[in-house]
Parts: sequence; C-alpha cells; structure tokens
Amino acid sequence: MGIFSSMDIASSGLSAQRVRMDVISNNIANANTTRTPQGTAFRRSLAVLRPRNDEKVYRSPLLPDSLKATDVSGVKVIEIKEDTAPLRLVYDPSHPDAVKSGPKKGYVEYPNVNMVTEMVDMISASKAYEANISAIQNEKTMFFKALEIGK
Repeated sequence: MGIFSSMDIASSGLSAQRVRMDVISNNIANANTTRTPQGTAFRRSLAVLRPRNDEKVYRSPLLPDSLKATDVSGVKVIEIKEDTAPLRLVYDPSHPDAVKSGPKKGYVEYPNVNMVTEMVDMISASKAYEANISAIQNEKTMFFKALEIGK
C-alpha cells in the first residue's frame, strides 16, 4: 500500500458520506411535500454505495512491485434512487392535493419519509464522516512523525 493510499480511501469515504448527508437533508426538507413538479408526492431518496476497488489508479513506475500490486479500495456513490415504499395516506378532503375520485377519495398522499429513520441515517452518516476525518488526522500525524525520524 502506498503512502497516500490510506488517505485516498478515507477521502473517498468523506465524499460518499457527504452525498449521503445531502440526500438525507433533502428527504427531511421534503417530508411534507405533497406535490412535486411531476405532480406527485415527494418520494424518499437513497444513496447507493459500493466499493471502488475496480477503478484503475495510476501507479508510479518508481514504486516497488509489492506496492504496485495492491488494489486501492474505498467507496463511491453509484446511484441515488427513489425508495419504492408506499406513500403515507392521510384523510383530509379539504387539502388541495386530496384525491378527487376513486377508492382513495379524500386522502392526501404524503411522502414516504419517516423522520426517525432519517435521523438515524443522518447520525450514522455523521459518525462515518467523523471516523474518516479521524483516520486522515491519524495518517497526517504518522507522516509527520516519520519525517521527524529523519532529522
């Protein structure tokens, strides 16, 4: 593993968790949006993450072969998808977005956003972000200590 590989892995985690936090905050902001530009209620979004160990990374020709063989891993956001869970129905015939006819007459379709789930996801993303920052700080400390050895 190269000297900066661990920092690269942690920085990929920072980027992925930032995207997760953005998606979660968008869900919270639209928790009561009954009409989007498409004319339907807002649907919760999810960030889909996957390992990025399949990416080609430049390796210096000056590195020993043992360091060139290692795969850089980390994580990346591959997609932001809509949650397919059913929308929440609330009976409110006076609401302008209430269904006008059919079996759902008088009901308003609210987003499938559960605030408890969103808060748990936000805490999880926040803690993962903090862990990656801590890893980068520890790596910096190790690098500086290694430089001090040479003095």
